[in-house]
Amino acid sequence: MAYSTHIPSRFGFDLSELENANFPVYKQPLEIGCFSVDINNQFLNNDRLLKYFIKPVKSDKVRFDLRHGYKHFNAKDESVKGFVNHILKWIMANKERMNSCFVSTASRSSTSSPTGFVCWRGLLTKLLCTPYENREGWIICATRYQGTWYLCEYETAKKIKDRGKETDRQKEMSYWGFKFEQYLTAGRMDRQPDSSGPVNNKEAYCSVIQTRLGSHTLLFAGEVDALDPSVKETKPSCYVELKTSRQIDHPGQERNFIKFKLIKWWAQSFLVGIPRIICGYRDDYGTVNSLETFLVSQMPKMAAQYSNPPAWSGTACMNFCDRFLSFIKTVATEDNPRVVYKFEWTPPAAEVHWEKLVDSSSYSFLPRWFLDDMEGGAECS
Repeated sequence: MAYSTHIPSRFGFDLSELENANFPVYKQPLEIGCFSVDINNQFLNNDRLLKYFIKPVKSDKVRFDLRHGYKHFNAKDESVKGFVNHILKWIMANKERMNSCFVSTASRSSTSSPTGFVCWRGLLTKLLCTPYENREGWIICATRYQGTWYLCEYETAKKIKDRGKETDRQKEMSYWGFKFEQYLTAGRMDRQPDSSGPVNNKEAYCSVIQTRLGSHTLLFAGEVDALDPSVKETKPSCYVELKTSRQIDHPGQERNFIKFKLIKWWAQSFLVGIPRIICGYRDDYGTVNSLETFLVSQMPKMAAQYSNPPAWSGTACMNFCDRFLSFIKTVATEDNPRVVYKFEWTPPAAEVHWEKLVDSSSYSFLPRWFLDDMEGGAECS
């Protein structure tokens, strides 16, 4: 397809330049709302499914069997995509908060000044990790509507193929993380965890975050594992993430942990403003024998101290995200829900390619019910 000469046909990046640039401005994340998703995938405009972290008496002497109950696992169908529908339902139920996030003196129309981005936290995590990712590519679609850019991630052909080839062992290991959460959380802060019942990963509690990266206002939602009632701070600082990892027995495992796993943990929590991650170290049989608390603020230092040059740099991660969002604004200019701008990156390439699609049945993601509601409520938006 032909592009105007002033519109770049691709987005290129240089890792060294991203690392050496200054860390971009990232405003302290502010939680402006939350929602729950029940076992039937229904949106709930409340915190009903918030879980509380219950700390074990002895973190260095736990014994969690992560394989227990696997045959009763009520698993979410990963092939069924929800796009950004739950976020859109939150916006519909909270228009005033949405508008206060995207402050603009102009009316919210195609001629108003750009406001910002709406997406899932997982999409931003993918962008942050891109400069150091060497296996998983991504497809991100953008639609500009009423001055706001809505972003939605789509699976690549490789991702779909890999999911179809998952072994029974891989499927069981995916369960282990959800079982770990069951050992450490309860539905009320005055109760103890109950690990006897079946595990399901269909239910979720999500925090809705407002922040700013560089010149970009961001509104995104992300699933949160638990709230720590012992932390006397406001959300999201009182949230905690729960992770599992293979116990480290030799330097090669430590290298892989810092280089490949720690960067994703950091990106996921840093974006939301979650300060701590509780890691359960497991053996190859799925038994957790010890816990360790990681401070998210210290993770980039761990990567820098481990090797020279650093295994990864938070500065490069944030600069890539900031500049790629600027690129989206440059090319995704038409304010029209029927128009989708598709961006695709395949490692190890140092460039992102894009194309403009109109009335695409495969990549259009703003549903009619959302558009009708937003247009019908234009006088309040």
